[in-house]
Amino acid sequence: MNEYGFGSSDGPEKREAHRNCDSKTEYLLSTEEQLLQQISSRAPLAGVLNGICIALDCQIGNVVSLISPSGNGTNEFGPIATNAALFGLYAFCTESIVAESDELLGTLETYCSVRRNPSADERQLIERAKCLAAIAIKLDKEAGRQNSFSTLGSRRVRGPVLEWPVSVS
Repeated sequence: MNEYGFGSSDGPEKREAHRNCDSKTEYLLSTEEQLLQQISSRAPLAGVLNGICIALDCQIGNVVSLISPSGNGTNEFGPIATNAALFGLYAFCTESIVAESDELLGTLETYCSVRRNPSADERQLIERAKCLAAIAIKLDKEAGRQNSFSTLGSRRVRGPVLEWPVSVS
């Protein structure tokens, strides 16, 4: 009689909650793995940051996030917050994304349709998103320095150019 979970007032709900928690953890792990693969394969930064925001938005629910790398002129909280307010959104969280060396790499802004603060679980998700964003932005900056182009004659050469003596014989 109890094979379908009937007869107990808390049986099916407990099993469902446990299964739901496991599937949420699996989703987080697979999403994070995909994001780390994109980062390590040097996927375009905008796409990686968008993927981080989408994952964060899905996990928290009822929020919209934006990650802005520093130094590209998009770290203007005023206009973004004003536009969010026009759409009925409230500031949920605004965090700096910093490197281990305390260098400002960017910002993470999250807006919500109801005025509230992040819970402890949501804070953990936000911290993980910031960590992934920091890795992506830092690698992108390093790749930008390594991929600076120098011109040697009519050829474009990546990275620093060593000038070797050329003998004309």
